[in-house]
This record gives sequence, C-alpha cells and structure tokens, in this order.
Amino acid sequence: MDQQSQDFYPKLEALAATAAAGAVTVDADGIFPTAHIQAFQESGLAGLTMAAVVGGGGGGLRQAAAVVQRLGAACGSTAMIVTMHYCAAAVVEAHGSEELRRRVAAGGALTTLAFSEAGSRSHFWAPISTARREGDAIVLDAAKSWVTSANEADFYIWSSQATTGEGVSLWLVPRNTPGIVPGSGFDGLGLRGNDSAPVKAAGARIPAANLLGGDGAGADIMLSTVLPVFTLLSAANALGIMEGALSRTIAHVTATGFAHLGQQLSALPTIRAYLARMQVKTDLVRALIADTIAALESSAPETGLRVLEVKAAAGEAATEATELAMRICGGAAFRKETGVERHFRDARAGTVMAPTTDQLYDFIGRALCGLDLFA
Repeated sequence: MDQQSQDFYPKLEALAATAAAGAVTVDADGIFPTAHIQAFQESGLAGLTMAAVVGGGGGGLRQAAAVVQRLGAACGSTAMIVTMHYCAAAVVEAHGSEELRRRVAAGGALTTLAFSEAGSRSHFWAPISTARREGDAIVLDAAKSWVTSANEADFYIWSSQATTGEGVSLWLVPRNTPGIVPGSGFDGLGLRGNDSAPVKAAGARIPAANLLGGDGAGADIMLSTVLPVFTLLSAANALGIMEGALSRTIAHVTATGFAHLGQQLSALPTIRAYLARMQVKTDLVRALIADTIAALESSAPETGLRVLEVKAAAGEAATEATELAMRICGGAAFRKETGVERHFRDARAGTVMAPTTDQLYDFIGRALCGLDLFA
C-alpha cells in the first residue's frame, strides 16, 4: 500500500474527526469509544496492515504509525485501542488461519493482546498462566492483569506457558469463551476509555488448533513480531498526544492575555521559550519515530536499539512536554475546557506500560554492553 494513496488520508482525517468529537465524553465518563472503533472498522483502516491477498490494505508500520499518531492527538484512548489491535493483527497475519485473517482484514474483528499477568507483572515475556492439553482441546488458567479492550475485543492473543512447560505459547482466544471472565472495566488517571481490565481464565477450553505458531515458540513471536509494533505505535501515540497538547497550548496563549496591558500571553518571552521547548521535544520524537521506521524497513544494524529506544524516549518526552503545557497555561490548565490536562494525564501511561521506560533503559544498556536482555 502507498501511504499517499488517494483515500488513505481522507479516511484517516474522517476517523480522527469522529474521535476528536467524542474524546471529551470518553475521558470524562471513562467509557469505551464504541463510535470511534466502529468508524475505524468501517473505514477499512482496521485491516490496514493485513495482506491484500486476504482483503487487507497491505500497509506496514509506516501507515499504522500515521493512524495512531493522528488518533493520539484526537483521543488517546482510541489510539491505545488501535495500537493493541494492530499488535494483535500482526500475530494473526503471521500465524492465523486464512479465515481469521480475512475477518480481521475486513474489519470484522477487534483484536488485542493478553500478555501482562498479576504473577509476573510487567515482565510480559514470562507468563505464569498455564495451558494443558485435553484431547483436541487446550485448557487455560490465568490471571491477566491488564488487557486493553478487555470487554470489547472479539479475540485475545493470549500468552501462557507452553503445554510442555518449556517456553511460551500464544493462543487465539475468543472473548466469549466459557471460563474467560473480563473485569468490570477501567477507572484510571489517563487513557480512561481504553477498557483496560484484568481477565481471568478458569478452566477455559479452546481448540488446540488455536495455537499461533509452535508450542513453546511464543516468546520469539512476542519479541520479533509484537514488540516492534508495540514500541513504535506506543511512541506514535505519545507523539500524537504531544501534538494535541501543543496545538491546544498555542491556541490558549494566542487567544488569552492581559487586558490591562493589551498583550496576549504569547507576548511573554518565557511563554514563547516554553512553547519552543515543547516543539523541539515533539520534533525529536517525530525524528526518532521516522528513523525507527526506516531501520525496520531496511533491517538496519541499529534496528534492535531503535525498537527499544523509541518507546522510552517518546514516553518521557510526552510527560515532559505535557507538563510544560500545564505550566504554560497556568491555572487555566486545570480547567477541562482548556484541553491540555487530558493530554497531560494520557501521556503518563506510556512510561508504565510494559515494557516500562525503566525496563527499556536496562535493555538498552544490556544491548550496548553485549549482554542478554532477559538474563
């Protein structure tokens, strides 16, 4: 797919407009953005990264990042849901049946990841949950701690210990499987509409044919297929959030001021300097995302480092930039109608989503020293 194709940007702009129109309500009420995701699925963008041969858009990470970035500026919760859908869709595209691939490509199934667990916390690569074989069925028992779209996704890409006890396996798990019990929803600080909730499995039975990749091969899929998509698109969401905060901050300082002085807030050098810092941080993230995409597309030697760096850098930059937005807008920033406090809250999630920023810094340091990342 060519990102400059005639209908890509019109579809994306229409979707972003829908997301922007509902973002305040989604955040205030902490509700899943059903209308946004329905528009996403109907637009054809839900199948953007699926192969054209199964009816998908044939796009890659460059196009997916553009979607998430634009949505991040409009509604961070929607961007997070789309991020997890694209992550799960990457596994479906690589290891799913043709029937499932066609369904996802057509926008007929919302997908998500079910990796994080209460027992291993942010160490997503080390599931405690189990899978045991009973004839042609697999029985799952687990306590997943954070699953985006937990109550709304059609399918989870589910991690467990391999049935042999050696390694990690990934499974396609329909949300309506008996024994799968999503939690009651999410009432959090930011990304309030992403429906991130615990999901328990108590003797949940799925067909053995729902294995994605080989039994015990799940860790390799997590790291080679899922991790690059997740870190890049998380960074794209952070960039969108920064762009949203920057545009709202500029709007505030150019429209309000000191009536007794006849000056706008933008007349103050300190305000302009803080705005400049926000812009520089935003453009640094934009450049790193572009470099990461280029490395992934060309399989450059630095690809592994960029995959680790991009989420860490974007997450920290987004927290810094949105903090500047709050400082620039002053007391008005604490009023929701100014709009920056939503971006401020949404930006904080990126640093604590696994792999967390601190974990990524450790991984980067290990890579630089030639050490095993997961030793």
